[in-house]
Amino acid sequence: MQLSVEISKYPLADDYIGPIKAFITELQQEPELHIITNTMSTQIFGEYDAVMAALQRCMKWSFERYGKLVFVCKFIPGDLRP
Repeated sequence: MQLSVEISKYPLADDYIGPIKAFITELQQEPELHIITNTMSTQIFGEYDAVMAALQRCMKWSFERYGKLVFVCKFIPGDLRP
């Protein structure tokens, strides 16, 4: 099953750009995912299990590295790439 996810990260710190860019860089290490970024969010497309595994790994990494932050996600079944 294909999955489309829109995710936004909100670090609870004054320096917020670095942690956001680092999260995107971590996601981009997953070769089986298609990732589109814009100024408001990151969109992730791929096989359900691959997307969820990547999000689990990258979100945990981000929490451990940067501490308190908020992720806002939308999950939509199917490949909704533009």
